[in-house]
Amino acid sequence: MRVILLHNSASEDGAPDERDVLVQAQALQEALAQLGHESMAVPCTLNLADVKQRLAELQPDLVFNLVEALDGTGRLIHVVPAFLDVLRIPYTGSCAEVIHLTSHKVLAKQRLVALGLPTPSWIGPYPENVPVLPPGAGRPDDASDGSWIIKSVWEHASIGLNEDETLLCDRADRASALMRERAPRLGGSCFAERFIDGREFNLSLLAGPDGPEVLRPAEIIFEGYSEQALRIVGYRAKWAVDSYEFHHTPRRFDFSPADTPLLHRLRDLAQQSWHAFGLRGYARVDFRVDAGGQPWILEINANPCLSPDAGFAAALQASDVSYPAAIARILGDAHRRIS
Repeated sequence: MRVILLHNSASEDGAPDERDVLVQAQALQEALAQLGHESMAVPCTLNLADVKQRLAELQPDLVFNLVEALDGTGRLIHVVPAFLDVLRIPYTGSCAEVIHLTSHKVLAKQRLVALGLPTPSWIGPYPENVPVLPPGAGRPDDASDGSWIIKSVWEHASIGLNEDETLLCDRADRASALMRERAPRLGGSCFAERFIDGREFNLSLLAGPDGPEVLRPAEIIFEGYSEQALRIVGYRAKWAVDSYEFHHTPRRFDFSPADTPLLHRLRDLAQQSWHAFGLRGYARVDFRVDAGGQPWILEINANPCLSPDAGFAAALQASDVSYPAAIARILGDAHRRIS
């Protein structure tokens, strides 16, 4: 089978979060070769006419969609799967509508609330590009207490979550001014989310012939953090290899028996999220768990990073699923969608 790895254009001297897609493409090409498939990596830009011509020349049996942004913005992440739908070229992962819904974090939170799934209250977005929900439907009823963290609506990879900045707002009535101030650094659109001070978990899911498999849950450990330090996986923890945060936020997959009920609950919520959003191929659900043991869904990631050193690959290893076997299952799910 001829597989084209379509990825957002990135240069070798770009920011680490931008270059990572090249690492993913290389790892996937090696896995596809082991599986006996022919593959080629093709960068994708806003010049879709050129991309269309290139695909027509290569005649792929399948596109492995790695496009995370176009022209440097995550807001266009759904354009490529929609483009492939128009061209009638099958591709891996979730469809354009699901990619759009999950990537717009406020729209995703609205769907979570509508389906009765737990997600922290929020304010915004700024600018108001979606209808504002009434109090009691996910937005704060009592805005006088708690802390609020300002997050990008569209951008992922912890863009804008810089650990050396003051990221929390202690009152909801101050959040609007802070959103206006930070929006230009957060892709132009942001929102305030109630900060859950507690444990952080990532649950990866992989498609299979009998439905999604929830891989072993991972918890992020904040080693050596002071009581005053903000325990989040910010930009430095993900990308700055010379930073304290990068080397002191390991994952763990082993838990005490006391955590068994919580892990069952997290697995159940991850599966519910998969079906609620119509996810395909592979995905990751990010959680925070508060001091009372209540899990809260932060984000649904419909196309998590597939780099060998990223969380999805670590979850595969912890679950005794080889990287090539996982790629084969992602390809198989794409074929089931078109058959």
